[in-house]
Amino acid sequence: MTDAIVWLRRDLRLSDNLALYEACSRSARVWIAFVLNPPLLENERIGAPLRSVFFDALAALREDLRERGSELVLLRGDFAEQLCALAKRTGAQALFYNEDYEPQAIARDAAVTKALEKQRVRVHASLDHVYFGADEVLRPDGAPYRMFTPYKRRWLDRRAIGKRVPVPSSMAVNGKLASREEIGETQPVPAAGGAFARVSEAIARRRFEAFLDGPISRYAELRDSPQADATSHLSPQLRAGTIGIRTCVESAFALRESSPAAARTSIDAWISELVWREFYQMILRRFPSVADSPFLPQAQRIAWDTPGEQFERWCEGRTGYPIVDAAMRQLNTTGWMHNRLRMITASFLTKHLLVDWHMGERYFERHLIDADLAQNNGGWQWAASTGTDAVPYFRIFNPTAQSRRFDPDGTFIKRMLPELGGLPPDQIHEPRNAIVEHAAARARALAAYGEAFTRRGFEDGAGL
Repeated sequence: MTDAIVWLRRDLRLSDNLALYEACSRSARVWIAFVLNPPLLENERIGAPLRSVFFDALAALREDLRERGSELVLLRGDFAEQLCALAKRTGAQALFYNEDYEPQAIARDAAVTKALEKQRVRVHASLDHVYFGADEVLRPDGAPYRMFTPYKRRWLDRRAIGKRVPVPSSMAVNGKLASREEIGETQPVPAAGGAFARVSEAIARRRFEAFLDGPISRYAELRDSPQADATSHLSPQLRAGTIGIRTCVESAFALRESSPAAARTSIDAWISELVWREFYQMILRRFPSVADSPFLPQAQRIAWDTPGEQFERWCEGRTGYPIVDAAMRQLNTTGWMHNRLRMITASFLTKHLLVDWHMGERYFERHLIDADLAQNNGGWQWAASTGTDAVPYFRIFNPTAQSRRFDPDGTFIKRMLPELGGLPPDQIHEPRNAIVEHAAARARALAAYGEAFTRRGFEDGAGL
């Protein structure tokens, strides 16, 4: 039994934390650390909203640790240098961390492991940010799935055979945490800044309990309606790791078992969204090239337009299509966007404006409080028809039809675009001073995609 360091990254909680539980189970004393890496913090792909989320979660975690008589060891500098110095200062002989599937994170973890092992510090990695690892839900031939539906079936089958319950890490820390006096002075937590949604373990728990207490039973019915605000809003909490995926999955299944059939349909729909999260994490891990390139090689041939004024108007919510502009205003002012609206805005940028999906992906990364490479990349490639979507490229959302279907009274549009508040429902969905006309844009997109994917023109398909 020795001293150990738990290196937190995207798992800023004390409960249901596998690395923390393993460290407490094997060690006499535990130091909980987080490294502020200047190059990473200054990375242009990490926007103020996501930084705010992590700083908020770190501040809350520090308070939780202080209530237990301990302290968060907050370091600043190079990951390997800082953790090696901490191990030397504390005499820790082991470091525990939870895996991260992002390519840069994998490289970072390898470098840290190499440096620590050279210093004779044992390194232990745990699978915590996903329910099943990228090599655990595979096709019968051992290959990774490339489509969601068969992956989901196998995922559910595997979970039925062996579920993974939350680990009692918040209890395991009792009597194991290094004292605040032993830790001494550490770096201050940067100010969160911005009027974004609050993130902490306590807030995540309350939000999840409130969701399970009612809204989840109507999730299937209301999840696509932005005005209903019927989603769990747990995405930023899952991104920062203030709630564990095992907690979410097992709580949902437990509720399902005690619910009537009508409610089970909605609970199943929410569980399916968690499996989508698992799927995109698996895709990133097994096909890391998607971080920079399309999943479908032929999509490399799409002749994208040069981004210009139209891209700027999309970013600013000035396309002339009310549902698109309302969605972009929601993103720009709150750091969050409803999932149905993410699909509509992404389809509009890539199919109506023929702007490379990378541009939209990067914009979302800088403005979302839940920006996650796997989820954001997977969603954008799905919308752009360059990714894992089973439907061919001719799925092109008609923004006006989508608006009428999912915000029929224009309630959401009026909330985000009060300047349109005086319009009746039969007029509020119509484009005004639009930067592009739907039918012409659709035809152009089909031609461009058809040329790239078939080299023979294109196959027509019904717009949705």
